[in-house]
Amino acid sequence: MSILEIQDVSMRFGGLVAVSDFNLWLDKGDLVGLIGPNGSGKTTVFNIISGFYEPTAGTVYFDGRDTAGLRPDERVALGMARIFQNSRLFGSLTVLDNIMVSYHVRLRSSLLGAIVRTPNYVHQERQAHEESVTLLAQLGLANVIHEQAASLPYGLQRKVEVARALATKPQLLLLDEPTTGLSAEETSEMMDFILAIRSDFELTVLLIEHTMRVVMGCCPRILVLNYGRTIAQGTPGEIQGNPDVIQAYLGEDGNA
Repeated sequence: MSILEIQDVSMRFGGLVAVSDFNLWLDKGDLVGLIGPNGSGKTTVFNIISGFYEPTAGTVYFDGRDTAGLRPDERVALGMARIFQNSRLFGSLTVLDNIMVSYHVRLRSSLLGAIVRTPNYVHQERQAHEESVTLLAQLGLANVIHEQAASLPYGLQRKVEVARALATKPQLLLLDEPTTGLSAEETSEMMDFILAIRSDFELTVLLIEHTMRVVMGCCPRILVLNYGRTIAQGTPGEIQGNPDVIQAYLGEDGNA
């Protein structure tokens, strides 16, 4: 069953066409890579899916629901979560507090209840704390739970960002270049981390990544964008040998 369907989506900024007639489907449990040269439209696609942009044309369905008009936070509540290319942790907060922030999307108390700290709100906050601790332990991050987020090595910060996304209890996880800035060793650890959480949390994952060994090593299916259009899709082997993909990345002298 499809969890995400994108039908004939286009995005224009004035006279610039950033994405044109884009189509994508993700079945539950899929892990799909979205690649392409710089400026090919990958992040625009993520912004459309997550609600930061409203497409000029076309439709995005999430779990069978038309997402038109839904704000990013409303999409999170439906079961989407995203990490961005650049770190967006609350650096001055602890790792635990960063995770608890995400749990608030699931709290059902009113603003007044939060202000006066009603018994219901206190109960939900305590539950969020317990679930945050459990989640961090499950992800192998229990030893940094009380560390200030900004003090962590960058590889651990990226894992905490993924953990914060998981705290919203998503069905669909959007990963925007999760290995940017990581060392070769940290990149390998992140690959294992992504594969593990996909299995353990029964997630559907859409991944943007420039590091080809990550995409080829993690994603059974890959789509390639160039100038806002899909130029190829298939298995890693099919993508590696596709002449249109080679030309898009290397130009006319692709044989070099």
